[in-house]
Amino acid sequence: MIHGFRGSPASIKPWAHSLHEKGLTVAVPILAGHGTHWSDLNKVKWEDWYDVVEKEFLELKKHCDQVFVAGFSLGGALALRLSQIRGSELAGTILVNASIYDERKRFKLVPALSLFLSSIPGGPGDVAKEGAPRHGYDRIPLRGLNQVRKLWEVVERDLYLVDLPLMVSYSLNDHVVHPVCSETIIDNVYSSDIREVIFENSFHNVALDHDAELLNEESMDFILDVLSGELTRGESIFESDERELIDAEFESMVSGLSLDQSAPTTYLDELDARAYDPEGFIQPNPKLPAADQTSRFALLGIVGGGAYMLFEMFTGIDLLGAGPWPGVLGFIGGVATYIWRSARPEDDFGDGIEL
Repeated sequence: MIHGFRGSPASIKPWAHSLHEKGLTVAVPILAGHGTHWSDLNKVKWEDWYDVVEKEFLELKKHCDQVFVAGFSLGGALALRLSQIRGSELAGTILVNASIYDERKRFKLVPALSLFLSSIPGGPGDVAKEGAPRHGYDRIPLRGLNQVRKLWEVVERDLYLVDLPLMVSYSLNDHVVHPVCSETIIDNVYSSDIREVIFENSFHNVALDHDAELLNEESMDFILDVLSGELTRGESIFESDERELIDAEFESMVSGLSLDQSAPTTYLDELDARAYDPEGFIQPNPKLPAADQTSRFALLGIVGGGAYMLFEMFTGIDLLGAGPWPGVLGFIGGVATYIWRSARPEDDFGDGIEL
């Protein structure tokens, strides 16, 4: 069970205790940079958080036949990342107000602000119930928040890798993570069984709020339904692609068959005729085109795009704010243009011999 950004195991303690009291082995690790001082969150990367989660999973796996992962807020993003990487070893995933992006415009300023400011005020936790215990830092470390943004990019990009049973729960009145995050998760994973749970009386931290008991009950019901086989794993994208490829090849073979026995020649006859037709043979390996303006632009795309990718990869500096993609697109565009310029006008790019 994974807590959120700036939080601690105390933020999900009642939830964890509830599952443990029902007979489950529960582990609630504290993420790197948490539980000490807010400034420590400016010294870690999101990979450090994931390493803690994966290490705890491997330890549980030594003693338990079935392992589930549950995450709250940022912990939900880390639970999804574990499901993307080690999904075949997990039984199921439980998410509570999981965060995978933030559409607010001010969030786009975080990378720049983190260069000049170490933190901003964070305020109390988002809990509707009065008297909720304090469970995290009261300031928001900006470099740490920028690491959250980087984790979100990876998790959202790879949602299609999640195919195990999923419980997606969220609050309608969450002031930290918009419910659209949960909708995005539901729409983009490959899980065949997704249980959606909605909290109407709680804010962001449901485990400490009015709907805590509902969260406990739904979590246990989900786990029991997975263990009983009522909820099952979906077909992964790799299995789906392989099946679609086989179907496409079969349809292609069937469509090429003909029941017309009256044709004077066969496909093999035409191949033989072309093989001995000197006029039908075109010398391979055409000469490269003359270096014109288009070719020079193609060469610039190949060299410049490759250089941009290597620069972004080894330095980590994102000049255009789009990762390595500008370099990737420039390189691919240059290669494609060069191939197009190398093609001969008389080349026939048809699908085959028309019978």
